[in-house]
Amino acid sequence: MLRIICVVDDEEDLIVNLKLNLEDLRPEWKVLGYNNGLDALREIVTGHVDLVLTDIAMPDMDGYELYWRIKDHDPELPVIMMTGFGYDPSHVLVRAKSDGLQDVLFKPFEIEKLVDLIDRRLPPINTE
Repeated sequence: MLRIICVVDDEEDLIVNLKLNLEDLRPEWKVLGYNNGLDALREIVTGHVDLVLTDIAMPDMDGYELYWRIKDHDPELPVIMMTGFGYDPSHVLVRAKSDGLQDVLFKPFEIEKLVDLIDRRLPPINTE
């Protein structure tokens, strides 16, 4: 069964590279890429997304606001945040972790580490 991974980042190159790498390593995954939170949210609310990987710093909607909106829509949908900043000046990570965020990846990261994390966070396939 195909699993849908939604990648949200304002860096188009990162989306393209993640899509190529993830789909190469896991052919059973389909990676959808969005360069802003609003477009990603439109896809997420359709109910077809199995996991969201989002950047924190984005121009239209930051990762925390996207996380909050996702959890408001579906509290069970796994979300992984990624950031290129070691220091979080607006405390997005602190707020998100206090709201239940479990996973943060710091850029640059090894693709194998991301794949392992996604494997652990993907919900079991419902065969009913």
